[in-house]
Amino acid sequence: MIELKINEASRRNNIRRCIEKNIIYPTFEQMKDPAKIHPGIAERLKDVGLWDVNPLNLFRITWKNEPKGFGGGFGGVNFIELPEELTGVKARIIALTGKWFPTGAHKVGATYGCLAPSLVTGNFDSTWQKAVWPSTGNYCRGGSFNSALLGCQSIAILPEEMSAERFEWLRSLAGEVIATPGCESNVKEIFDKCWELKAARQDIKIFNQFEEFGNYLWHFEVTGSAIEEVYKKNLKSKGSVAGFISATGSGGTIAAGDYLKIKFPNVKIGASEALQCPTLLLNGYGGHRIEGIGDKHVPWIHNVRNTDVVIAVDDNDCMELIRLFNEEEGRNYLLKMNVPGKIVSKLDTIGISGIANILSAIKFAKYFELKETDIVFTILTDSMELYGSRLKELNEKHGKFTHDDAVKAYNKSLMGTNISSMLELSYYDRKRIHNLKYFTWIEQQQRSLGELNAQWYDYPGYWDKIRSLTPKIDELIKEFNEEAGLL
Repeated sequence: MIELKINEASRRNNIRRCIEKNIIYPTFEQMKDPAKIHPGIAERLKDVGLWDVNPLNLFRITWKNEPKGFGGGFGGVNFIELPEELTGVKARIIALTGKWFPTGAHKVGATYGCLAPSLVTGNFDSTWQKAVWPSTGNYCRGGSFNSALLGCQSIAILPEEMSAERFEWLRSLAGEVIATPGCESNVKEIFDKCWELKAARQDIKIFNQFEEFGNYLWHFEVTGSAIEEVYKKNLKSKGSVAGFISATGSGGTIAAGDYLKIKFPNVKIGASEALQCPTLLLNGYGGHRIEGIGDKHVPWIHNVRNTDVVIAVDDNDCMELIRLFNEEEGRNYLLKMNVPGKIVSKLDTIGISGIANILSAIKFAKYFELKETDIVFTILTDSMELYGSRLKELNEKHGKFTHDDAVKAYNKSLMGTNISSMLELSYYDRKRIHNLKYFTWIEQQQRSLGELNAQWYDYPGYWDKIRSLTPKIDELIKEFNEEAGLL
């Protein structure tokens, strides 16, 4: 659960820090609906860049930023609808776009959901403690960014084989950057480093995205409501919500599916993962290249009992498609295949994990034989802005991307997508996946066996209790801001 007991001394320290640095905290309600932000704050944002290390950018933790790099205001939810010429299916596939968050990825929301409650309660003291952000990519970027905005020092931990862009940016912002052995799949090595730091230091607090319910709660509230809004404002007359697809990752983004199931009881939640590391599908393991999704374990905060289908995608297809979507020959071929130019021009807003989510959505639509009136939502966590080095590496390894390469990628990796490596989950399939939590979280991470059982058997009560915390957190944020007196 999220600790909301007040530590008065540390809370007062955090208030003083906010006064010194002119920091105001947004509420969950404001992140869902920026129209509720004080007009003076919105006006001041006109002079602030989207990635600027400025506390005002806390108010840009929303899906509704104007899609521009400097001085943007707020509008509707940023999303892209992928046409049949690109997906090969009749179902309408809608992807929310994470590029227009500060840092270029929605993980700034998840990290704020973890850090802010600890600051406004005083369970983390910004004046002497350092926030540790263990991650396979964007989470430690978002955590380091929010730490800087909230007046905290930070330590970023991520695998050494992640993209060069991630490391370069982190070194400019985080107090410390620690590279752990391995690639995207080496999550345990990250956890081991956290235990090492806890044993050696008293000045840290670890915000582990895989077990922090602030991550779950942010996506349940903010991402879930954003998807609902896109549907009601743009698509309600055109069909019904059939599915929500998300890489399991930290267990955070997929929590939006829990929100959607409450609003649309017939929706199915699809959990995407790499075929090269089929943890949910086959209790499997291995390395892969879909950066940012994490695996070889089941996150503590993943509500497995609400997941309907597991979908594995080949990381080779993802790497082929980042070339098809971003190289000149690839884009020219897509135009020849009648993909609208306005869509082709936006394909650079899709990062590697976004492509995995799209492929999973296509597989989902084919598996359930969805029609024109069926709508499938998914998420583009980040954009190709964070993966330019990967394109360079692929060109160095395979040579320049040619017309023939484009034909192959389009027909094999996109139109050739099929329903292999999928599993529609029965009750006991879900229980089998849930039980995998034991080995990571009870044996390794010393979580409570009673709580593990409550996640499954006290259902939905356990999850309802977590979701009921949002109004209390917002009240604590409001009280904190009022005492700081900056509004």
